[in-house]
Amino acid sequence: MNIFVGSLPYSLQEADLQQLFEAYGEVSTVKIIIDRETGRSKGFGFVEMPDDETAQSAISGLNGSQVAGRSIAVSQAEDKKTGGGGRSGGFGGGNRGGGGGGGYSRDNRGGGGGYNKDNNRGGGGSRW
Repeated sequence: MNIFVGSLPYSLQEADLQQLFEAYGEVSTVKIIIDRETGRSKGFGFVEMPDDETAQSAISGLNGSQVAGRSIAVSQAEDKKTGGGGRSGGFGGGNRGGGGGGGYSRDNRGGGGGYNKDNNRGGGGSRW
């Protein structure tokens, strides 16, 4: 079972998180999410436990517990959502030209048209 762990202290290391969960059973993987730009923890991560029963026990036992002065949030991780919002159109060219084109959308909603230099609404987006 994949477990979400939030409100982690920024100084917490993956080995510390693994040790916390190993008190409840076997841990397959531990991943603290790191900000690409700063190299710093984002304050949340994921723990994978192979046995659902021990994972539920860990969730119950650790949710709301104090870790380095912070109350952590522990829950079953939700599956990654597919799709998402479409990209919107950009700004159009100058000289009263056409507005920005519609953006690509994975969920078939299509992006909206952009605005041209004079704030006139540009062309609408297409589903494809």
